[in-house]
Amino acid sequence: MSGRNGDCLCGKVRYQAEGAPIWVAHCHCKSCRKASGAPMVTWAGYRPDTVTWTEGAAKPFASSPDVLRRFCPDCGTPLSYESTRWPDELHILVATLDEPESVTPTAHVYWSEHLAWLEIGDTLKKLETTGTAPKKES
Repeated sequence: MSGRNGDCLCGKVRYQAEGAPIWVAHCHCKSCRKASGAPMVTWAGYRPDTVTWTEGAAKPFASSPDVLRRFCPDCGTPLSYESTRWPDELHILVATLDEPESVTPTAHVYWSEHLAWLEIGDTLKKLETTGTAPKKES
């Protein structure tokens, strides 16, 4: 099988994501910031049946009632996100790809939660949550 490969910091957990992602976006939500320790994270959404864990076993963690995040049990690297809100998607952290520049984000999601001191100079769409455009200033 060919596709995009990735792994955790220590290399004990590896995965392969087949084909092109459904979408790629920067997320600014508080939950993603807490899970990663970063001011934002970049996700690539895939159909769950196109992602295979090829080495090791990512440890699941229910970070909220409807959310399952997976990470390396040895080094702690966060690797994926699944939610009942999007049952046909498995989100992979782009920074864990062997070639993270092989995908390009098209938007910022949960812009309503972004950190004020994080200056973003790109021209990507900035969505208040995930599917609505930001409110226009009066």
